[in-house]
Amino acid sequence: MTVEASELPRSQIFGILNITEDSFSDGGQYLDTDKAVAHGWALRAAGADVLDIGPASSHPKAKPVSAAEEIDRLRPVLPAFAEAAIPVSIDTFQTETQRFALAQGVAYLNDIQGFADPDFYPELAASPAKLVVMHAVQQRGPATLVDTNPAEIWARIESFFDDRIAALEKAGVNRDRLILDPGMGFFLGTDMEVSFAVLRQLGRLRARYGLPILVSVSRKSFLRKITGRPLEEMASASLATELFVAAQGADFIRTHDPAALRDGLQVWSALRQFPLVRDPAAG
Repeated sequence: MTVEASELPRSQIFGILNITEDSFSDGGQYLDTDKAVAHGWALRAAGADVLDIGPASSHPKAKPVSAAEEIDRLRPVLPAFAEAAIPVSIDTFQTETQRFALAQGVAYLNDIQGFADPDFYPELAASPAKLVVMHAVQQRGPATLVDTNPAEIWARIESFFDDRIAALEKAGVNRDRLILDPGMGFFLGTDMEVSFAVLRQLGRLRARYGLPILVSVSRKSFLRKITGRPLEEMASASLATELFVAAQGADFIRTHDPAALRDGLQVWSALRQFPLVRDPAAG
């Protein structure tokens, strides 16, 4: 379901800031507080509307990180962005880390488990933060290698969101605070076609739930598989896919490269909006 040009909003950009040891793309580069803050400012200057800060990696080979360690990584980084009123999202599925983040006044919580702890729902309901509710076939914890079927993935996604949205609303979380993420890559399964099957029909989420959609495809393994390119050469494939999801109506796009996405969205929008000028010589 492609949104018509006249209806297209500008997708908001989540710039990825990993303060981790072993993230698949940039693990270890920003563990140092000064480097993390500098990279956050660089992402913002490059066009990120929101800084999505992850204190632990979630790829299948990542080592576990305790909530205490996540908080220790976040604590010295957040004040720099809070003082400048830069919107921040915290990418974590651990309740204690989420509780800490809410106390810091973050604008978003981004949970790959889609907020699986119902005991925490009253605190979520009492907060103003937007909640990125992500679907993952693993249900709990980081990504693992799970075989799934492209023909059956939408039934799994819709069943998950039916149950989770209802549970959050019943607990008092206002529906207008929810953002849906269908998951991508290993969060959908080992077969790259599963991710493409979801991307092709992304509009199903909006049609069914009427809620904003976030998509994260930047440098994902399924793009590396189809292109045969190594990680360091994934810029073009990532941007092409991000522009595609923007055309499907994604409200938020999570990316390592805000500058490329910002420029791509600006050009793409201009091409769609400028009126067609006829050449008089063409009759």
